[in-house]
Amino acid sequence: MSIILRLTWKELLRKRVLLLTILMTLAFLVAFWFIAAAIGGETEANGGSGAALFEKFSMGLFIVGLGFFFGSFVIAFLSIFSSSSVISGEAEQGIMQAMMPRPVPRWQWYAGRWLGYVTFGLAYALILFSSIMVIAGIHAGVPKNFGALVSAYLLFASVVPLLVSVSMLGSGFFSGIGNGVFMTMLYGGGWLGGMIDKVSSQLGSLNEKVGHSLTTISGLLSLAMPADGIQRAMMDRLYNFSYIQDLFNMGANGGPLPLFGIGSAPAPAFLWYALFYTLAAFLLGMWRFQKKDL
Repeated sequence: MSIILRLTWKELLRKRVLLLTILMTLAFLVAFWFIAAAIGGETEANGGSGAALFEKFSMGLFIVGLGFFFGSFVIAFLSIFSSSSVISGEAEQGIMQAMMPRPVPRWQWYAGRWLGYVTFGLAYALILFSSIMVIAGIHAGVPKNFGALVSAYLLFASVVPLLVSVSMLGSGFFSGIGNGVFMTMLYGGGWLGGMIDKVSSQLGSLNEKVGHSLTTISGLLSLAMPADGIQRAMMDRLYNFSYIQDLFNMGANGGPLPLFGIGSAPAPAFLWYALFYTLAAFLLGMWRFQKKDL
């Protein structure tokens, strides 16, 4: 299994998808630096009054939320497209037929591949998470609690095994291109559910029927793909937003905070659901690979 893991790392380092991800990440971080500098400079110019401190906290939340809003797409892009053709693509190219006759059980090959993609994604997530927090910390106030930072990183990075598990499962059923399209649409559906939740939580003018319908749609989309719900839980743990949201009403004036804020943080049971979702996708994917005719 360790051999398969090392081969997966070597393969990822040679893939164009990694180069595209690095270029996209660098472009994002450069743009994020200037955006954070512009917003942070505006809040510093307003002085040190109580209102200014409140605004600085709000803008810090906005800057960090903006960073992770786009950072989550980078992690999803790497996780999905690095593993979307791991089974179907290699079977079509004849690589699988050359490897499987060797004394390597299929479950070890599958687990080794999964570990390779996941550990690579976790390392990349750590670099991206640290970069976002450092840039935001330079230009705005960010949490300095070590426990909150560790908890936030673990939630941010937990999207990697989730998406890799589902992507490898889909690779046992679809072609590489088809699985990539399917995973993109599935992830986009989960993102849409989170966006509906963020916006509807800020619109107090909605009547009860419409609000209930939006909540139902958002919940179903989040259950189909819990990645965005995990990201909202990450922001909630980072800022302890569940305990302070009653003190003020962010985005009440129609500002940008509803789009990049937290919305309603999912309950702890949702995180257990996401864990079960990941394990189920991993085990189903391994079972499918055991039965697949190569």
